[in-house]
Amino acid sequence: MSSSAREGEWRYPLEKKAKLSDIVGPEESLTGSLWDSQTLRERKRETVAAESAEQQFRRPKFKFSIQSSKAGHLPSDTSFSIINELAKMGDPEVLEMVKEEGRRLNRQADFDLGMSESLSSRETSYLLNEAGLFDKDKQSKDSIFFRDGIRRIDFVLSYVDEVKKEAEIKMERRKTFEENLRKTGLELEIEDKRNSEDGRTYFVKIHAPWEVLVTYAEVLGVKRPIKESDILRPEESSLVLGPLKLPKNVKHPDPDYFTVQFTRHRQELFLIEDKSSFFPSSSRNRIVYYILTRCPFGIEDGKKKFGIERLLTSNTYSAAYPLHDGQYWKPSEPPNPANQRYILFQNWARFSYFYKEQPFDLIRNYFGEKIGMYFVFLGFYTEMLVLAAVVGLACFIYGLFSIHSSTTSIEVCDPEIGGQIIMCPLCDLLCDFWRLNTTCLSSKVSHLFDNESTVFFAIFMGIWVTLFLEFWKQRQARLECDWDLVDFEEEQQQLQLRPEFEAMCKKRKINPVTQEMEPHMPLKSRIPWYFLSGATVTLWMSLVIACLVAVIVYRLSVFATFSRFMETEASLKHVKSFLTPQIATALSGSCLNFIVILILNFFYEKISVWITKMEIPRTYQEYESSLTLKMFLFQFVNFYSSCFYLAFFKGKFVGYPGKYTYLFNVWRSEECDPGGCLIELTTQLTIIMTGKQVFGNIQEAIYPLALNWWRRRKARTNSEKLYSRWEQDHDLETFGNLGLFYEYLETVIQFGFVTLFVASFPLAPLLALMNNILEIRVDAWKLTTQYRRPVAAKAHSIGVWQDILHAMAVLSVASNAFIVAFTSDIIPRLVYYYAYSTNGNEPLKGYVNNSLSVFLIADLPNTTAPLDKRDFTTCRYRDHRYPPNHAEKYSHNMQFWHVLAAKMTFIIVMEHVVFLVKFLLAWMIPDVPKDVLEKIKRERLMTVKILHDFELKKLKENLTFDSSEFAKEFMIQENKV
Repeated sequence: MSSSAREGEWRYPLEKKAKLSDIVGPEESLTGSLWDSQTLRERKRETVAAESAEQQFRRPKFKFSIQSSKAGHLPSDTSFSIINELAKMGDPEVLEMVKEEGRRLNRQADFDLGMSESLSSRETSYLLNEAGLFDKDKQSKDSIFFRDGIRRIDFVLSYVDEVKKEAEIKMERRKTFEENLRKTGLELEIEDKRNSEDGRTYFVKIHAPWEVLVTYAEVLGVKRPIKESDILRPEESSLVLGPLKLPKNVKHPDPDYFTVQFTRHRQELFLIEDKSSFFPSSSRNRIVYYILTRCPFGIEDGKKKFGIERLLTSNTYSAAYPLHDGQYWKPSEPPNPANQRYILFQNWARFSYFYKEQPFDLIRNYFGEKIGMYFVFLGFYTEMLVLAAVVGLACFIYGLFSIHSSTTSIEVCDPEIGGQIIMCPLCDLLCDFWRLNTTCLSSKVSHLFDNESTVFFAIFMGIWVTLFLEFWKQRQARLECDWDLVDFEEEQQQLQLRPEFEAMCKKRKINPVTQEMEPHMPLKSRIPWYFLSGATVTLWMSLVIACLVAVIVYRLSVFATFSRFMETEASLKHVKSFLTPQIATALSGSCLNFIVILILNFFYEKISVWITKMEIPRTYQEYESSLTLKMFLFQFVNFYSSCFYLAFFKGKFVGYPGKYTYLFNVWRSEECDPGGCLIELTTQLTIIMTGKQVFGNIQEAIYPLALNWWRRRKARTNSEKLYSRWEQDHDLETFGNLGLFYEYLETVIQFGFVTLFVASFPLAPLLALMNNILEIRVDAWKLTTQYRRPVAAKAHSIGVWQDILHAMAVLSVASNAFIVAFTSDIIPRLVYYYAYSTNGNEPLKGYVNNSLSVFLIADLPNTTAPLDKRDFTTCRYRDHRYPPNHAEKYSHNMQFWHVLAAKMTFIIVMEHVVFLVKFLLAWMIPDVPKDVLEKIKRERLMTVKILHDFELKKLKENLTFDSSEFAKEFMIQENKV
């Protein structure tokens, strides 16, 4: 027997696992018995005993070998299925059962080879002998190993001694928890508080030995390589894009392999060169965290308590985290492995590399697939923004160059035209009549964003968003293939039961799919929390609307003040040309609204997380989906409500002089600028979008930096002690389970600004592009330098965010069509151009005069007329109504209905054209590219072939071995006779 066989090592299975009903028997399974780990352990012992008894009378049989070429028998599916079930339950004695299975297999091995110690016992005895040689003074502060310098630290727990009433309870919890961790096979090493920098903190270092890794790698479905791939990577050489590329050893640190899910009793199948590095550090910390979340720590109030998250919540432990590879500013020193953190910082997290591509494979290897997927999405979104930003910038430049040829602006600014048009007061009593040419500057600025290119850009963005989503599907499919996520099942991670759910459930029932007993919580137990959750979200959304109304009231209240103040204040005479009362009110209102948005966001985030926990979601996926729905609905209303108000409500229900509409019968409704409300919408969008991005980046960069500096300042009380790797990471900020959620939320909210209102602000994609270039490096920098290393997690897509992006893409087509029709001045100008213009040479000449109706000042009620009397008899206001000398004075004229019909026609035509193009593009662009499909088929074919060759080889070896064994037994029987 080979050494690997003697040590009881196994490799990765692809055979179908036995169901729990097959293990426990159909009768017991169907009766709904509560199967726990104790029952399964008894079943396991019965199985082993039966197989041992059978061994004495067994004749030689043909079996597949799982050990070396000379001997071994395949352990029964029942045995390994029971072990897998126990591992899923977090049973602390699962490793003992693995070792027992290994010893049983060793006893069945070749006659000529004796029993040998298991890997764990040999390793432990060696480590104990070496422990005495450890010299603390010689230990590097960046060491990521136990004191022996051999066993790698996969996870760290920390706690502080307390002199409180609960101190003994917490100590007992920790003792039980750590004992159970040792029973699962994890190895622990405790650093006394006297060795810590602050003199108060204990550190529990955790190492996962080989037996634990192979056992739980199978449970979690970890894929590992079996052969180097023969599929060539596509060449990406380009002289133009060369400076943007990373070195090949950074972009692709490892070659491509054919992989299968790891099985502990087929280890010879896998490419194991070094057991210490066979499982990457991200897989190791994911396995350890899986054990930590399911390890029990006692029974309290008659309920079994388990999971590191509960211990962290109760402050039994103060922190739990995997270690970074080393310092981010220098490479690691032997015997530490390669410092991937340093490589990431040098090639990804530095701001001077803002123009470089991202090392996605390295990010995935270090942080896991879930975080890697976010950065791929953010990078792809940023790349697609380049096209939108270029087109938007071109539209803006067109408006800039055509501003001096705009007939509307020329007429407004002309003293003989705009200077002679007297406009009606914008507020009651305090506001005076004013001349149209005072809005000359705002008319020119409005033309920058409200010109002929606006319609083109709105249609273009409707098509762009479709291309973005369809190409992202292809990018995601390619990523699933490259990162071995094609067969990844959500059940392996996101659909795992949350420990909090399992702890709260008192009932169990059979899962109809898996036919296994699972915790169950009746719907009636959750209904009260669902009602509370819905009521809370509704209340906060109503609060947002109330705050919006309050801001509107503010704008209405201060407009008259601004108007009177700017009219009477002599020092403001020079700024009146560009800072009109309308602009001053819009700017101050937008800033106030932005501050209110940030305050509401801060409080709602805390409440939504608490409400979601109280709903007791069953799985991690349900938890994230519930929280995503709450947060997105609120943020959608919070960030976009003011923009929707300006785009679709302001100035639409004003009335006319003498018969204005009033808010709460007190404040007169706001009017748009004579050039329309588009410039105000642009102002609001610019302030909120830019403010959110600047504030977000400052918060993400400054907050963890300041917090870490303060924490280190408090901790460094005794500089002579070794400031170890685990202490350095302990003083960093925690990324948290929701860290990635907030990053996605921020990106999706920005996506809404870029798509929903882009017709009013063609520079929005450019602002988003510049922000994202910075955002990628800020996120990379803070993850690499300012945060503890997050626990690795798997994900094959961006999840529910993709559905939200699709919904926003559809909504953006309608919103931009309505903005062009009702907020922009494009449609009224076109109607005048084709139907009402009398000037053949300059069709838009006279449009300004045509767009303003006439009102007789004598018809103004005393409650609204200005206090100062004027010598003119009429004033103008923006609308299409009959003049005072008409039989139907102040009623809408025929041009109003023509314009309205043109607006509705434009909306219908634009929506149908854009949606038709969207559906055609979605149909033409496949979700999975052809070359990716071919690669997947090739990998599956080669995997099956490799497995077939492996099994065939083992069968031949077993046939040879069993024949020799039969011959030996026959000779023994003959000699006895």
